[in-house]
Amino acid sequence: MATVRVVPCLDVRDGRVVKGVRFQGLRDVGDPAQQAAAYAAQGADEVVLLDVTATLEDRGARERTVDAVRRGLDVPLTVGGGITNSDQARALLGAGADKVAVNSAAVRRPALLGELAREFGRQCVVLAVDAQADGSGGWTVATRSGRQRETLQAAAWAREGERLGAGEILLTSWDRDGTGDGYDLELIAAVRAAVGVPIVASGGGATPAHMVAAVAAGADAVLAASIFHDGVWSVGNLKLVLAARGVEVRP
Repeated sequence: MATVRVVPCLDVRDGRVVKGVRFQGLRDVGDPAQQAAAYAAQGADEVVLLDVTATLEDRGARERTVDAVRRGLDVPLTVGGGITNSDQARALLGAGADKVAVNSAAVRRPALLGELAREFGRQCVVLAVDAQADGSGGWTVATRSGRQRETLQAAAWAREGERLGAGEILLTSWDRDGTGDGYDLELIAAVRAAVGVPIVASGGGATPAHMVAAVAAGADAVLAASIFHDGVWSVGNLKLVLAARGVEVRP
């Protein structure tokens, strides 16, 4: 069994970590640099930092926040939010990101994925797919922090993203985000059947059982936010339970 990564997520607005439900009703939950360092100390395998208002404000993720997080972090860091070109990606990688995640800009201009992969290597390129149930058993892609619904089917878009150069899929169920109701297992399975690159499951994960189920559905990593921010689980304690339930995790 491949080792499963446990990944805390920092949604950042104006230099502060925030959390809401379905990207709405955001509440302040702390300082990103302090939280990232704490999660790394607890045993996080990676940290994801998403600037949740960058696209809406027509700008890229703020380099100073990335730099501050990187200074106290000794695990890989993925950064997303408002990245539209190689120059912005280069600046974030220079500030300390190990990978860059793109969503809205890649939907508008899919060639961006290939440009990033050619310049930085596909291992640095993450396609973030925010998926909404379409009412007929499928999922369509949402962009602009869930405010715009596209005609793209999520699994087909993930497959195309991999073909164009994405080395990983950050798969978020918009419907489950912040609810604590568990990951969308059918969504994970559908995307797993479409791609060969790693999938990071996001949206709704709140218990070890949710994470075990996500791995069984095809996820290579499980991402969570609220349970860590609110102190419901530490990364280390969560890993102990996952290991006891047969999930291979790094100690």
